[in-house]
Amino acid sequence: MTKKYGYRDGRTGIGRRSLLGGAIAVAAAAATGGTASAATPAGIQQPAGSRQGQVPALWHEFARTPFTHPQIPYVGRAGYRGGAARFPRRPAVADVRAYGAVADGTTDCAPAINRAIAAAGRAGGGTVLIPPGTYRIDDLIRIGYDNVVLRGAGSARTTLYATRNLTELIGVYGSRYGGDKSSWSWAGGLIWLAPNARWDSLTAAIRAKAWPFEGWTGNRRDEWQTLTTVEPARQGSWTVTVADTAGLRPGALVLLRLSDDTGHTLLEHMAGGGPGPETYYWDDKTKLTSYVPYEWPVRIARVQGRKVTLERPLPLDIRPEWDPRLTTHVQALTGSGVEGLTLEAVETPQSQHLLDKGYNGVALQCAYDCWLDDVTVRHVDNGFGLVAASSCTLRRTRVAGRGSHHPYFCREGSHDNLVEDFTIEQRTVPAPAGTQLHGINVEGLSSYNVWSGGEMQMGTFDSHRGMPFANVRTDITVNNNGRHGGDASAGPLFGARFTHWNIRVTNGRAGLMRIDGLAPWSATVGVNEVTESDQIDVPDFAGDLHARVELYGTTDVVRPRNLYEAQRELSR
Repeated sequence: MTKKYGYRDGRTGIGRRSLLGGAIAVAAAAATGGTASAATPAGIQQPAGSRQGQVPALWHEFARTPFTHPQIPYVGRAGYRGGAARFPRRPAVADVRAYGAVADGTTDCAPAINRAIAAAGRAGGGTVLIPPGTYRIDDLIRIGYDNVVLRGAGSARTTLYATRNLTELIGVYGSRYGGDKSSWSWAGGLIWLAPNARWDSLTAAIRAKAWPFEGWTGNRRDEWQTLTTVEPARQGSWTVTVADTAGLRPGALVLLRLSDDTGHTLLEHMAGGGPGPETYYWDDKTKLTSYVPYEWPVRIARVQGRKVTLERPLPLDIRPEWDPRLTTHVQALTGSGVEGLTLEAVETPQSQHLLDKGYNGVALQCAYDCWLDDVTVRHVDNGFGLVAASSCTLRRTRVAGRGSHHPYFCREGSHDNLVEDFTIEQRTVPAPAGTQLHGINVEGLSSYNVWSGGEMQMGTFDSHRGMPFANVRTDITVNNNGRHGGDASAGPLFGARFTHWNIRVTNGRAGLMRIDGLAPWSATVGVNEVTESDQIDVPDFAGDLHARVELYGTTDVVRPRNLYEAQRELSR
């Protein structure tokens, strides 16, 4: 398991008390209501362990300006509760056997498990225990209550054996963009975490053959209410000035909503700005523009006068032309998780590309501050999904079995999530003709997500168009044999501030690993030597990409070894 505040091999990279100096300490203290001893950034010290490796110039630059660096995003507070090292141990309030579950592998236990979850939810939360054994489920498992944890005895001891797919259980329908594509190719799970308040609208949309996987403000985006407008601010600021604080309180979850203008200057800003994005033709990118307004959920840390401090720094500039406001949102699922189990689907051949039947693993939708820990999925069409989910942590997750379309997918405006200590195993059977393998997917204006400390025995870094931006992949070993996807109407592969840091490519294939020739305002640090082969892309934006590459041809000698863990090493 990845050590939360150290490197996976036990070596020390950068001392906790010298990482980013006073800059992060002060901002983090403001966000959590604490204090810090310094009010200005402190000078960076020589990193511990630097004599054992090479410290890139980009690291020193980032340490001086951690929240506003032009190429490297600040992701030090990604994940559940800002990257908490431990998940809460909620008291056990239900055992699925008391509701009729039998670990015999033949009795349908889905009704019993769902009854136990509902009982825990009505009790205000708690842990639902699934003792060791194999439990057959002929229906999906729904977690729609806050603070409910579904806990097995460990992924090697508790198995849910799923016999049916989402097409059989819910319905068959195409995507919102037409054609015969299956929407189960990129959404939904046989364990599905989504607030109960959304479930009726989801199922109604499915029956109407409509797109059911809406984001934070609903299918038509007409369910939100303005709490206050926001004055201009710069990306990286932790505090904003608002017109009215009457509807705001510390601890509340609000939505920062930014609309684009007719000149698409918001999209240009997400791409880093400048001549390239300014001359890019946005108007025919209908799928991309459907993801706007940009919706970023965040908790309020402090309210003082008209000043509001947030739990994370601003992901983008705030400008008047984007009609910036804090709004309400669909009710989020918070404080819930799944732990210590394997979800194994009945083994069937992988479906043809985009015709997935929905043998999907675990999906988190409209979830905030939720988590998965020690969860394996096997023989699934799609493994772990983040759909309009934010600030969630997936830790010690594994995709195994016959091969998946998307082992991990992150879409519909999912932000600030952390996927750490993850594994994609080599498939157990050859890929059928006409199928597709992506890998760790991100798309749909999703931002500030982190994939850390992973082993990918197959797949790729699937930036699936839809211009995701400011995402980090770090300390990952990958057999780079997958292909990225993405419709042309979804626009660019990358927005600004993508970072690949210490990536070990075992088969030497360059595609989507070394990104300085593709991603604007990006950083590629510590990638071993790679060559172009198979799927070869050209940059979406003309001119200088302002991309940086450093310590190319090296990997494990890069210090810090893991960019996310180094950013987490705040002064404590």
